[in-house]
Amino acid sequence: MDEKIYVAGHRGMVGSAIVRALRRKGHENLLLRTRAELDLRQREQVEQFMRAERPDVMIIAAARVGGIQANLDAPADFLLENLQIQNNLIDSAARYGVEQLSFLGSSCIYPRLCPQPMKEEYLLTGPVEPTNEGYAIAKIAGLKMAQAYQRQYGLDVVCSMPCNLYGPNDSFDLMKSHVLSALVRRFVDARDENVESVTLWGSGTARREFMHVDDLAEAVLFVMKNWKSAEIINIGTGTDVSISELAHLISDLSGFQGRIEWDTSKPDGMPRKCMDVTKLTQLGFHAGISLADGIRGMIAEYTGIKCSVDDLKDEVNDSTDEERVSQRARNAA
Repeated sequence: MDEKIYVAGHRGMVGSAIVRALRRKGHENLLLRTRAELDLRQREQVEQFMRAERPDVMIIAAARVGGIQANLDAPADFLLENLQIQNNLIDSAARYGVEQLSFLGSSCIYPRLCPQPMKEEYLLTGPVEPTNEGYAIAKIAGLKMAQAYQRQYGLDVVCSMPCNLYGPNDSFDLMKSHVLSALVRRFVDARDENVESVTLWGSGTARREFMHVDDLAEAVLFVMKNWKSAEIINIGTGTDVSISELAHLISDLSGFQGRIEWDTSKPDGMPRKCMDVTKLTQLGFHAGISLADGIRGMIAEYTGIKCSVDDLKDEVNDSTDEERVSQRARNAA
């Protein structure tokens, strides 16, 4: 297992899970670069890196991501930065001899009113959800670009389309987080502050499919080995829950005792996003982490982060190097 594998975005939730999965399988010849070391938006930096390292395999897990509010606030940034990252990586993969490229898309590529569950052939049969249009259009462009490079240059590409993801290294920043991690933070904070109610966006009726990122990582590697096509393939569990059901589950598991209220003036996003994973299951892959178990892990992770930050804040009072400790607290947050 000496092939050189470049994981773009290895510090993110998805990329770090893929690195863990690769190492579990005995792969240690991994190329990993932080954003400070390699800004994937800058073509010249990508060129220099590819010319020097020439990886055998490239897995594109790097992206600008965020929830509804982040997408609404910066649609141009989501579109531009994701296009820059994808264009630079896919083009350089073809020119510098990458033997296989794995491009990770998103379930948001499918039409807003897509028939359910969403089959791969439903792509581009209707307009995407307006609240994350920039990100969705960028991901569609990326998968089409990968497929075009396969047709024109013979680049071996695999285009995996994950459902909603959560797990270790997810963001708990309410301005950037996805729905599940945001709900974990809201309910754990509400429990600790003993508030009477939590108000959530939307009506709670929208339905989403959730997959633990460690299951996703295993699926990505499984598909790279077993899916011999440039056509997109859905990755998910094939089951969904309403946001209301999810909120009540997280509320119960976190120990929150108050009420849940809904602000229906806020958007729900797509009414439903559930993947048809027939192709994936026919290959022989099935997710192994239940939603309840995954949520318990997220609650434990966020609780640990809160405790670490509180401990570091206490340490500032006794420290002779307050700025160093303050920086550690910001990093932990």
